[in-house]
Amino acid sequence: QVQLAESGGGLVQAGGSLRLSCAGSGRTFSNYAMGWFRQAPGKEREFVAAITNAGSTYYADSVKGRFTISRDNAKNTVSLQMNSLKPEDTAVYYCAADRSNWVVTIRRVSQYDYWGQGTQVTVSS
Repeated sequence: QVQLAESGGGLVQAGGSLRLSCAGSGRTFSNYAMGWFRQAPGKEREFVAAITNAGSTYYADSVKGRFTISRDNAKNTVSLQMNSLKPEDTAVYYCAADRSNWVVTIRRVSQYDYWGQGTQVTVSS
């Protein structure tokens, strides 16, 4: 069982930056692939970024070059550095943990076993 808690959301102007953090519980945190997803009002939850237990990273095309995912297994945390934010990045951002580390389907919501409660990110134009 893994419990996840996101922090770091807020209101920022377009072009600005935010850093989201996700704190996980449990001794086996390092075994999980970790992902960030987001959901805007009226839209489906979508993949943003993921990092495997081996440190391989994956990004949605819409955030590639602007967002960076990283993890610190000693602290049981995963972070998402978001730069050059756009109004279309506005959403609730969720942290998720995946036991399988299966990279072929790492972008799928259904692959993830545990989810945080989410943190709101609002980018004003």
